[in-house]
Amino acid sequence: MPTALIIGASRGIGHEMVRQYRLDGWRVIATARKREDCDELAQLGAVSYQLDVTSADSIAALGWQLDDEQVDLAWIVAGVYGPEHASFPTGPEFDAVMHTNVLGPMRLVPIVAPLVATRHGKLAVLSSKMGSIGARSSTEGTLYRASKAALNSVLADTAITYGAQGATCVAFHPGWVQTDMGGSGATLTVEQSVTALRATLAGLDTSSNGAFLNYDGSPIPW
Repeated sequence: MPTALIIGASRGIGHEMVRQYRLDGWRVIATARKREDCDELAQLGAVSYQLDVTSADSIAALGWQLDDEQVDLAWIVAGVYGPEHASFPTGPEFDAVMHTNVLGPMRLVPIVAPLVATRHGKLAVLSSKMGSIGARSSTEGTLYRASKAALNSVLADTAITYGAQGATCVAFHPGWVQTDMGGSGATLTVEQSVTALRATLAGLDTSSNGAFLNYDGSPIPW
């Protein structure tokens, strides 16, 4: 039975990934920040661990819990949007977004990527086309854009380091999705986005290492 690791599965895209992988017979390890969300993930059949991606101690504890695991694919989904404005963020706003969207993945990669590389598996981070510099045409959500551009840089480094060890590492834009972040007017349901993300990732091979892709597999400029 293959194993999937979903980081950030309390709701939205991460939660739907847990549901779909379980329905397809995968063993799923999932994380959430709150204990009650972990309990709900366990009811879906996942092995659940409590994780706060902004806490170095919490990430270290997850490392111990994942010791000796062999992971076929991993998704780092956890993220926040932050302020919608394009002006300078406050210090607390900057810290909240950057610690969740960038520092958390930077600390998680050295724990998760070796587990994936052992299985010659796949590691994906949930980025956003808003992080693309080459396709930039708007400035709303400046802090979120900066965090996703930084996350893409982390992914590029991850692909170099762990691609050489057998992992395929990619960044994905999930589409405009009907989540708390995307809003009810978004064009994709959570189920549609996750179905497409899973199918696209499943179809990739090592030639896609380091790619930045739309949910349907089309490339996005860095």
